[in-house]
Amino acid sequence: MAALMETEGLVRHFGGLKAVDGVNFRLEPGEIHALIGPNGAGKTTFVSLLSGRLPVQAGRITLSGRDITRLPAHARVRAGIAYTFQITSIYPRLSVFDNVALAVQSRGAADIAAGVAEALARVNLTGFDAQEAGTLSYGHQRLLEVAMGLALNPRVLILDEPTQGLAAGEIEGFKALIRSLVPDTTILLIEHNMDVVMDLADRITVLNFGRVLAVGTPDAVRADPGVQDAYLGGHHAAG
Repeated sequence: MAALMETEGLVRHFGGLKAVDGVNFRLEPGEIHALIGPNGAGKTTFVSLLSGRLPVQAGRITLSGRDITRLPAHARVRAGIAYTFQITSIYPRLSVFDNVALAVQSRGAADIAAGVAEALARVNLTGFDAQEAGTLSYGHQRLLEVAMGLALNPRVLILDEPTQGLAAGEIEGFKALIRSLVPDTTILLIEHNMDVVMDLADRITVLNFGRVLAVGTPDAVRADPGVQDAYLGGHHAAG
């Protein structure tokens, strides 16, 4: 089966820092794929290359076989890649409805209200339409962010540290939400919470110093001695 998204030899250096150093990566259609690794492993740089926020220095990125290496970020969104950031990227002064409407509008949907209602229903925020986004609880702001991503109708939804700052009860709800999105949406998850990763991911890619250290199922990755040395050995709680 063809990969939904694939990278070959992806490179991005910042001066002497090899943030992403020849990464080969495959995202299969309909999977939840987690990207883990110690701080400074290159995870955020890597997804910034996937989403077009940073230019690639070498290597290529394909989406369903189409080369998107040079596509600008907005064109990648239209091609079906949505990326929600580590820092909440909502418009705090706008209503919940308007936040999602901007995303629905940007994909050129005819019926904006229906698109908003659908996205809010998927994240259990129905009834919050009129509330000013900045007044939502932190957990609800994160859900609004996901709704904005989903409103783009993405084929790939990239979530960068989505459970950071969530309470334990909210994390359970969040995991149920993510499971409900597949297989229609393929999920790439950067996450420090190893319980969430091991519970949700079909496959995990471990990055270390800009390179792929391991790829596999949660069980295989957990058992990998190299991963244990670099990351899981007593450092699994590293922020």
